[in-house]
Amino acid sequence: MATMISSSSTVNLPMTVKTNSFSPSPSSSINSKHILPSQLPFTPTNHGLSLRYDGNPLRCRHRRSPQSPNAANFQVLASATMEPLKIMISGAPASGKGTQCELIKEKYGLVHIAAGDLLRAEIAAGSENGKRAKEHMEKGQLVPDEIVVTMVKERLSQPDSQENGWLLDGYPRSLSQATALKKYGFQPDLFILLEVPEDTLVERVVGRRLDPVTGKIYHVKYSPPETDEIAARLTKRFDDTEEKVKLRLKTHHHNVEAVLSLFEDVTVKVNGSVNKEDVFAQIEVALTNLLEQRKSALGSLAA
Repeated sequence: MATMISSSSTVNLPMTVKTNSFSPSPSSSINSKHILPSQLPFTPTNHGLSLRYDGNPLRCRHRRSPQSPNAANFQVLASATMEPLKIMISGAPASGKGTQCELIKEKYGLVHIAAGDLLRAEIAAGSENGKRAKEHMEKGQLVPDEIVVTMVKERLSQPDSQENGWLLDGYPRSLSQATALKKYGFQPDLFILLEVPEDTLVERVVGRRLDPVTGKIYHVKYSPPETDEIAARLTKRFDDTEEKVKLRLKTHHHNVEAVLSLFEDVTVKVNGSVNKEDVFAQIEVALTNLLEQRKSALGSLAA
């Protein structure tokens, strides 16, 4: 999603300057990257600057003031574009995360990325990372963070993710994974955490059933099969028991607290115990507020 500013206005606000062809005169003694445009002297060869304001790229030009030839004024060339959304979403097993990812992807056009899907795709493709992951899995070992982080990093770096924005589903799952992604420069605009009481999660998991023919997931209480024929062939995962799900939830809660320590300033906690429409409505409010803040920041440059 992009927002365009159709105006030409002089900017003299603190901003980060990224140069295309920028040659300050020898008298310049500016050390900080965060400066006022009026602090920048130019030599006659200066032209073409790319500025960033609040993380958003601006195409700009400068002109000399007749009253003060050494002072620089900047004009926005009618084109400031919001960067695409970067979202992480986390939730315990049976929290409804998959459903919300589909709704977010559909409305906001983000690229949906799940580490498990990437792992399976890499193995099926026979890639180097896939082969390494398969070796560990065949030995009954967990796939090392190094391999999975590399897969996720490469997917986040692809053109569609960079142009449309991304929705990272259920990842990172540990502090080490979150730290690695942050080191590579992948920082979310919003970290959505779905919160559901443990007894509700246990009920959701224990009642889940799988149709081996279609792959569709049912629930004996909330989403029963349409026919007796389907009901007769449904199966249950061996680890969808109360004892095992409680162990999984304990691990999840421990890991997510560590991850939140890195992203607490952009975390939004959502009540996931209500119906899916109401859950999504809460997420929409958070995303709308984020987009409005960005528009306001860009709009202030046109004032």
